[in-house]
Amino acid sequence: MSMERSSNVDIEMRVATNSTSHAKAEDRPEKNKEDEKTNTVPFHKLFLFADFTDMVLMLVGTIGAVGNGLGLPLMTVLFGQLIDSFGTNQNSRNLVHLVSKVSLKFIYLAVFTGVTAFLQVTFWMVTGERQAARIRGLYLRTILRQDIAFFDKETNTGEVVGRMSGDTVLIQDAMGEKVGKFIQLVSTFIGGFVVAFTKGWLLTLVMLSSIPPIVVSGGLMALIIAKMASRGQSAYAKAANVVEQTIGSIRTVASFTGEKLAIATYNKFLVDAYKSGVHEGMTAGLGLGTALLILFCSYSLAIWFGGKMILEKGYTGGQVLNVIVAVLAGSMSLGQASPCMTAFAAGQAAAFKMFETINRKPEIDSCDTRGKTLDEIRGVIELNDVYFSYPARPDELIFNGFSLYIPSGMTAALVGQSGSGKSTVISLIERFYDPQAGEVLIDGINLKEFQLKWIRSKISLVSQEPVLFASSIKDNIAYGKENATIEEIRAAAEVANAARFIDKLPKGLDTMAGEHGTQLSGGQKQRVAIARAILKDPRILLLDEATSALDAESERIVQEALDRIMANRTTVIVAHRLSTIRNADMISVIHQGKIVEKGTHTELLKDPNGAYSQLIRLQQVNAEQDRATDDQNKPENLLDGRQSSQRLSLKSISRGSSGVGNSSRHSLSISFRLATGLNVPNGAPANTESSSLEKKEAAAEVSICRLAYLNKPEVPVLLLGSIFAIIAGVVFPIFGILLSTVIKTFYEVPHKLRKDSKFWALMFMTLGLASLVVYPASTYFFSIAGCRLIQRIRSICFEKVVHMEVGWFDEPEHSSGVIGAKLSADAATVRALVGDALGQLVQNSASAVAGIVIAFAASWQLSIIVLVLLPLIFVNGYIQVKFMKGFSADAKMMYEEASQVATDAVGSIRTVASFCSEEKIMQLYAKKCEGPIKAGVRQGLISGVGFGLSFFLLFAVYGTCFYAGARLVQDGKTTFSEVFRVFFALTMAAVGITQSSSITQDSNKARSATASVFEIIDRKSKIDPGDESGETLENVKGEIDLHNVSFKYPSRPDIQIFKDLSLTIHSGKTVALVGESGSGKSTVIALLQRFYDPDSGHITLDGFDIQKLQLKWFRQQMGLVSQEPVLFNNTIRANIAYGKDGEATETEIMTASELANAHKFISSLQQGYDTLVGERGVQLSGGQKQRVAIARAIVKDPKILLLDEATSALDAESERVVQDALDKVMVNRTTVIVAHRLSTIKNADVIAVVKNGVIVEKGKHDSLINIKDGFYASLVALNMSAASS
Repeated sequence: MSMERSSNVDIEMRVATNSTSHAKAEDRPEKNKEDEKTNTVPFHKLFLFADFTDMVLMLVGTIGAVGNGLGLPLMTVLFGQLIDSFGTNQNSRNLVHLVSKVSLKFIYLAVFTGVTAFLQVTFWMVTGERQAARIRGLYLRTILRQDIAFFDKETNTGEVVGRMSGDTVLIQDAMGEKVGKFIQLVSTFIGGFVVAFTKGWLLTLVMLSSIPPIVVSGGLMALIIAKMASRGQSAYAKAANVVEQTIGSIRTVASFTGEKLAIATYNKFLVDAYKSGVHEGMTAGLGLGTALLILFCSYSLAIWFGGKMILEKGYTGGQVLNVIVAVLAGSMSLGQASPCMTAFAAGQAAAFKMFETINRKPEIDSCDTRGKTLDEIRGVIELNDVYFSYPARPDELIFNGFSLYIPSGMTAALVGQSGSGKSTVISLIERFYDPQAGEVLIDGINLKEFQLKWIRSKISLVSQEPVLFASSIKDNIAYGKENATIEEIRAAAEVANAARFIDKLPKGLDTMAGEHGTQLSGGQKQRVAIARAILKDPRILLLDEATSALDAESERIVQEALDRIMANRTTVIVAHRLSTIRNADMISVIHQGKIVEKGTHTELLKDPNGAYSQLIRLQQVNAEQDRATDDQNKPENLLDGRQSSQRLSLKSISRGSSGVGNSSRHSLSISFRLATGLNVPNGAPANTESSSLEKKEAAAEVSICRLAYLNKPEVPVLLLGSIFAIIAGVVFPIFGILLSTVIKTFYEVPHKLRKDSKFWALMFMTLGLASLVVYPASTYFFSIAGCRLIQRIRSICFEKVVHMEVGWFDEPEHSSGVIGAKLSADAATVRALVGDALGQLVQNSASAVAGIVIAFAASWQLSIIVLVLLPLIFVNGYIQVKFMKGFSADAKMMYEEASQVATDAVGSIRTVASFCSEEKIMQLYAKKCEGPIKAGVRQGLISGVGFGLSFFLLFAVYGTCFYAGARLVQDGKTTFSEVFRVFFALTMAAVGITQSSSITQDSNKARSATASVFEIIDRKSKIDPGDESGETLENVKGEIDLHNVSFKYPSRPDIQIFKDLSLTIHSGKTVALVGESGSGKSTVIALLQRFYDPDSGHITLDGFDIQKLQLKWFRQQMGLVSQEPVLFNNTIRANIAYGKDGEATETEIMTASELANAHKFISSLQQGYDTLVGERGVQLSGGQKQRVAIARAIVKDPKILLLDEATSALDAESERVVQDALDKVMVNRTTVIVAHRLSTIKNADVIAVVKNGVIVEKGKHDSLINIKDGFYASLVALNMSAASS
């Protein structure tokens, strides 16, 4: 009972928090409110899918819940009887006899509640698990039978998987143990008040008066806390924005040495977050204090009035206490019911969307058994006057009266530009969609008349991106045919040229294909897909770009396999590549949804101006260019031709296995690498990961001392906080003393009773007032310490991050989102480890010590007995807290594998549909679900046993303690009030401790967060702009020399960008770098800015190696204008001043913008230089942004100007203006230009052509343009032709 009482505080807070979240929802506009109202399922509908077993389970569970709920009210009755038997027989001989009778009743009650609690939890959890699994299965089944249009328009894989893993958990929550819990709490509520009214209705009514203030205060507190929290959120949001902007444009920040500025801004915003954090802590403390004040006041009222009742109405002391406890138990249980209500609401909302889908009837239904089936089809395909647009884009007509006839056994090829509608033909033949008008006929019968499953079994589809499921190769091939034998599978693999490579794999046909087939190369996947198509032995074969994604070698093999199986089947090929379609019986050229030409390859080539000939010509040009570049790359590709696709698959493997527990995938990828006999440079990732993980573990160990050290400046604050925390900790044990004294008072002679009951009532009020002071004070001081720590950690981390080398940000795990999350969430979690945890610890220790001291002072013999039994009460408290949170939290994790099946199936719904493998997927899914369902049932049993035991122990301990007390009293070793003092002092201490422990956050989370924070703090930046060491030169001439530079980007170590590149840039001259995209032009600029250091070779400025110069000073010598200039969300003035660390004078800014042709447009804006440019400069046009960026670069007065495609993104007019500006600025400065457009580079002093990481030509425009077949000349020609066309 005492357990329940104290949890009041925490519960009320919880209730109230929920009510606020509803309040928030109501602020939304009216329309939404309507929608939200309608979209829930009535509660009883959740149980639509229950079978008879579930009904029985639910019935028994309900009976158990009611019985369990009545346990507490019954306990209060026994408690009253016990007090009476102690109080009225203080000196009589048969005390032990009387008390042992009551103690025995406690044991009976213990057994009763133990059993009912077990029934309640186990039966409800099991039925919840069963029904949720059933709903999941049904949902997946309905999803799989929907038409493809449904996936285009209404859903996507993410949503389906989210629904299957997320929403079903919510539904399960709403119809599992939470229902049982709700019934239990309601029966406690009703039982409590029934007992209270029967034992003493007057006192009950008086007690009731104190319930509203408790609820109101709880509600208000929660409202305020929610407000505070959102204020804290928004206070930090500004700081988060700084992080996002800085890291999102780290190159600009680095180039303009804006690190200091960013750090200063960030720290400014952190102060706000700190303030609101302290307020929040203070408010939470106030909330707790107020609630306790009201609670203790209601006790004092009850005690004073109870004393009055004993005198005037002849109540007994036991009755009074019985009523007090019963009312508290009853009112409290109502408060605890609120999480259940939220769960119900969430479940009903989640069920709405799922049930809606389950009841949806698709227009093209693969499960429909109606429709014709013939013995055999010939395979004549005809599209007749078809009008079609995709359901997702209804206003875009793909076919406008399209007709096509393919006789049986013919090979027809469809060619055309991408988007012309080639693949659409295939989708219509498969009947993924129905045309809006016109008809699709097979053997002269409309496709709609056939039974869908049957006709699809006659058609085989091999598509561009073959989809393999995450199961073995054998299973993947077997999708082609129901219960295929192993011989058939082998034969199919032979025909598809797949048998050879399959036999080489370590497990042969049983090798896992991995998610989407990532363990295999492109050509291998494609051959497995072909084997799957062959196994079907289709009459009609559809090849959609079946070889386009392969390299030449794989293509040849796959093409051979296709040629073999195309014999005497009707085949429709969609392809880009010539080689695949040359031998087709009929080629149709489709253009914008119409057939413009048809005939055989040779016939079509006769018309040189025909659409087909033009397509061919386009292809040949591309092929020649490809070939040229291939020759260049030959020496690099030392591996064989399959290398590229292989490398790709390995890359995705190492990415796929970044999780910790995926050791199996690692081993697979490694064995696979060996199997293909490739010495792949990517072999490393597998090991580095484990080592970094080990490092992390170690970090988690050190961190606590280091954290405490970070909190050092706040020691005085922490000490003050601790003093208050100690007082707060003593509150509950003192409460125990007061209670036991009061019990004694109730058995005094009348006049003493009247006087004492008033006095003790006042003492209760005093205790309340004390807690109103100490709780807020302790939380206030601890939150000061905590928030300071957060602020400090964020600031240190951010400073570290800003100074990292640019290469560090190339890695996906250091994107602005991830870093932002680290700074906001991890730093906040860390606080739980130091500030708050410390407060909790001090308070708990104080409670424990005080409780034990009081108990031993009262009666050491009894104290020892109770102490031995107390751990059992702790077990009970722990299980109760766990029960509050719910046992079935892990459901989501357990269903991961099953969800994977669903993800695969939905992600490749076309493949599933075309192979009619819905049933197969369902079987696989069911198999994957067996384990989790068993685990769920087992968990239900375990939780039930634990829950039942905890109740049994609680009541059994109570009974034992009082029996022991009675013996001691009878032997004269102690007195009756001391028995209760021991009992209450210890249980109250225990309560205080479990209570406050439930508030503390999970320390494991905080540990890993700390580790990740220190990981950032400990990393040394390889190129640190904050590093003050290094030389600076007096006057810079601007002579730059790149000497035998080799370089690879750290994030793509297998791609060589430069091999021995040398280039001299003379002072004051303009050098232009040209080349194809990806040739490494922009990399030169990145190296000059020292974003990266070269792997070998060196770069010098005026003869000094730039790695020896002071980085910050060095970057200030250069002005960078890039293609997409990054402006910060600030005024134009601030953006220009950024070039000089924000310290430029007004005249400097004006001069710079005059030079950049920007002054005119800025002055014409309403706010002039004070105009805000918006996030990433969106308020300005491209040309305006570019000119502001140029002004920013000029303010620096740089010796070296770097222009990276500075005008390429602009239209002609803006380009002219910007180019003018650039021409003005380039005078007397060393300038490096990277550009595509001719106009920008014609006048350069030197033009250098970069190709494959070396400089192949350099000179002036006029001399280079005249080299016949020179690289520059051909680039120019390409440019011209592109421009003219």
